[in-house]
Parts: sequence; structure tokens; C-alpha cells
Amino acid sequence: MARTATLSRETRETKINLTLNLDGTGKHQISTGIGFFDHMLSHLAYQSLIDLTVTAQGDLEVDGHHTVEDIGIVLGEALREALGNKQGIHRYGTALVPMDEALVLAAVDFSGRSFLHYDLALGEGKVGNFDLELAEEFFAALCRSGITLHLRSLAGKNRHHLMEAAFKALGQAFRQAIALDPRREGVPSTKGVLL
Repeated sequence: MARTATLSRETRETKINLTLNLDGTGKHQISTGIGFFDHMLSHLAYQSLIDLTVTAQGDLEVDGHHTVEDIGIVLGEALREALGNKQGIHRYGTALVPMDEALVLAAVDFSGRSFLHYDLALGEGKVGNFDLELAEEFFAALCRSGITLHLRSLAGKNRHHLMEAAFKALGQAFRQAIALDPRREGVPSTKGVLL
């Protein structure tokens, strides 16, 4: 059974179209109007081996907030749809990724419960045309669809490196968590369901 999803979201502020295939090879085509964010999403797709296509039109004349948040919402919903009842998946994934002096931990649980612990030492300002405060908004929006995510920087000061390590670590954690376990029968929970 194909583990894919195609979703759209249109508001007065944004228009998002997103397609993903959990059993892909990491192919990606990303166009959000925010170059650095495109770069980060490409790392997420490549490291997770999720084929991902994202096109977004947003009110960037205001700022990138609505675009970044809405992409997080749509990506989270698409992951939930593609995973279905989550039968046979590993469920958990953890990655520790270095990027030069930066080191970031990502731990994910497709539990059905939404929670974000965010501790990236990014400071304020921008990298390229990306407002660093929007990183937390993206991860929070992503988690709304029933993902528990812990992101923590353990070392580093270069904000580009920290962000890149975070997205790569999340991709690696996703790759582990969504992988099918040939030994697993049913849903990976003693409750028998993951909401």
C-alpha cells in the first residue's frame, strides 16, 4: 500500500501545495519564496528519504511567518495521512548530527500526541532571508498533527550550521521512525492504537 499524501491549504495569507512519498529516495522540489528555508527543507527530504514537493505563495511582503508556519501545518498533516494507522512502523527515531562546530540532537515519536521541546541556541536575526525566530514556529506547526519532537543544540555558534544540523537530524530521525519494521505486527503501542 502506497504511503503517500497530497495536500493543499489556501488562506488569505498563503497558498501551499505539498506532495510526499514516505518510501521515496529523498527527491525534492521546493519553492517557498524563502531561499534559506528551501535549503533546509531539501535537507529534511534528502536525509529522511521522503520524496517531497512543496510550492508556496505567501504574503512575504509582510514577512515569512505565515508561509513558514503554514508549510509546517501542511507537512505535519501530510505525514499523518501518509502514515495511516501507523501499523508496522518503528515509531521512534533519534539522531545526533554534527555540522562543523555545531551538534544537534533530534528525537521524534509519532505518538499521536503533539509536543515540542525546542532548545536551539540560534539567537536573533536572520540567515539569508530567513528570520531565525521562525524556526520554532515551523517545528511547532509540524508537531500539531500528533508528533512529539525534542530538538536541542549541544554545541555550536554558527547559526547556519545549527539550523542545517537541526533539519538534517530531524530528517534522520524521521527516516528511522517511519521505516517499516519487518518484525512488527500491528501498531507499535501496547494500547493497540496511536491517535
